[in-house]
Amino acid sequence: MAPPLENIRPAFELTGRNFVVTGGAQGIGFAAAHTICEFGGNVAVLDIQDKPVEDLHGLESKFGVKTFYIQTDVTKQDSLTSAIAQAVEKLGSIDGLVPAAGIAIDKPFIDQTWEEFTRIQEINQRGVFFTVQLVAKQMLKQGKGGSIVLLASQVAHVAIPGHRMSAYNMSKGGILMLMKALAVELAPHNIRVNSISPGFVDSDMLQNVRAGKTPHEAEQMEISPPMKRLSNQNDLTGSMIYLLSDAARFTTAADIPITGGLHAGTIDGLIYYK
Repeated sequence: MAPPLENIRPAFELTGRNFVVTGGAQGIGFAAAHTICEFGGNVAVLDIQDKPVEDLHGLESKFGVKTFYIQTDVTKQDSLTSAIAQAVEKLGSIDGLVPAAGIAIDKPFIDQTWEEFTRIQEINQRGVFFTVQLVAKQMLKQGKGGSIVLLASQVAHVAIPGHRMSAYNMSKGGILMLMKALAVELAPHNIRVNSISPGFVDSDMLQNVRAGKTPHEAEQMEISPPMKRLSNQNDLTGSMIYLLSDAARFTTAADIPITGGLHAGTIDGLIYYK
C-alpha cells in the first residue's frame, strides 16, 4: 500500500540548516546565498574579494538567519582548508554546498595561453573538486547526509557556434562528470550531488564576453533561446533551493538545464552566428 501523501511545502524550507557558498560575493553565488537565507538557512560565503557587492549581513535582520563572510582563494590549499574549517566553526555544521566560484574567457582556441587555461581549470575544476571534498568529509563526520549543488553549464552538453570558450567548456564538462561520479559514490551516505546547467545568464561574466563580440554575435545570445531572452540569477535560484531541500530527498545524479529551451544535448532553435 502506498504511503499517504505529505504536505510538500514544508519540505522546501531550509530553516535551521547551514550552507556554504563559494564565489558568493556577487552574481549567481550571491543570489544563491540570498535565496538560502530567504528559506531560513544560515550561510557562510567564501570569495576572494574583500567584501560582497551587497550587504550580506543585512540578510540576517531581513530573514532572521546567520551569515558569515570568509575571504578565500579556492585555488590555494591552505586558504580553502582554513575557510571550510572556519565555516564549520561559525556554523556548527554543514548541510549543503553550492560551489559557484568560476571564471571564463572568450578567445580563439589557438590563441589561449598556458596561463589562461591553467587559471580556468584551477578555479573551475580543482577549486570545486577540493571544496566538495572538504565539505563531504565534514558531512561524513556528521553522519546525517547533505546536499551538494554544482554549477555546470549548457556548454557542458553542447558546443555553441561562435562561442570561443574551449577551456571553459572543458572545465564545465568536467564538473558535469564529477557530479555524476560523486552522486554514485556518496549516495550510500545520503549525500546527494546534483547540478544545474545555466544557459546565457545576464551576469558580469557574460557581459564581459559579449563586449568582445560583434553586435550581431551579442544579439544571438538573446534571440537564440526559444524563450527569446537571456536568463538571470532569479531564474536559477528556485532549482537550487529544490535540490538543497528535502523536496529533492530522492534526487541525485540529476542535472537541471535552465536555458530557455537551448538545453542539454540539442541546439534546437539556435540561430547560427554569421
